[in-house]
Amino acid sequence: MPYVIGADLPQEPAGERFRALLDRPEILGMPGAHLGIAGLLAKKHGFEALYLSGAAMSASMGLPDLGMITIEDVCFFIRQVARSTGLPLLVDGDTGYGEALNVMHMVRAFEDAGAGAVHLEDQLLPKKCGHLNDKKLASADEMCAKVAAAHRARRHLYIIARTDAVASEGMDAAVARAQRYLEAGADAIFPEALTTVEMFREFRARMPGVKLLANMTEFGRTPFLTKEEFQALGYDMVIWPVTHLRIAAKAWDQLYAQIAAEGGAQNAVDRMQTRAELYETIGYHKYEELDASLVRTIIPTAMPQ
Repeated sequence: MPYVIGADLPQEPAGERFRALLDRPEILGMPGAHLGIAGLLAKKHGFEALYLSGAAMSASMGLPDLGMITIEDVCFFIRQVARSTGLPLLVDGDTGYGEALNVMHMVRAFEDAGAGAVHLEDQLLPKKCGHLNDKKLASADEMCAKVAAAHRARRHLYIIARTDAVASEGMDAAVARAQRYLEAGADAIFPEALTTVEMFREFRARMPGVKLLANMTEFGRTPFLTKEEFQALGYDMVIWPVTHLRIAAKAWDQLYAQIAAEGGAQNAVDRMQTRAELYETIGYHKYEELDASLVRTIIPTAMPQ
């Protein structure tokens, strides 16, 4: 039967599919994959949900992660990954792009674009990466209003409240904030920038029965822990938010340096995904078959001598 665009995408709302993954006993691991091709490659290796990082999306646009991108910018990334993979996506909602009404607009826009979950953070603009210093926090009342707005607006979106309070206000304040965010309508809590295994263990112990998200980012304040180690600590989700971008950007940098130095990419071919591998990843021939008038492409297998 000929391939039909979108026929293989799930019909159940992404938020419901995200919840179903969390209902299982094992931890849900979500690598960052904010581009369609990255999502397809992650799916190929068995990942069942993906993470869209605000830092990765901003950097892809040549911008710093300071809350500068818009709801529509993010929806562009959501649409391509949701369409290409069919997987439920957890999306970085930063501070909600404004106040309560803006949060409601964000929730509906993200749902329409295909997101399954969003996390909101309790920082003030200009917000910062959670692992940097001098973060400025919104009041708990302000954050609760945003969480309540998201809860009221959602049809199926899973809502995760992130607190950055540990670094500046301490563990007691972070736990108190998290409890209030749950009361306001959050489904889960994301304690950001915990710096020791003991802190992860303490936060878990003080939030019994609550779904928790751990952030395993590089060059930050959290020590390297594996998915299995986070599960042993009682966490339900873990993200590797910008790992894929760091790898890709380093490879781009090395490639451009090589072209500049050698006058071409002839000595970089062994590091490239081949044309055949790329076409397999993006399903090139499935789309080609939609138009019977096209002749099936023959892929060159060797370079001209």
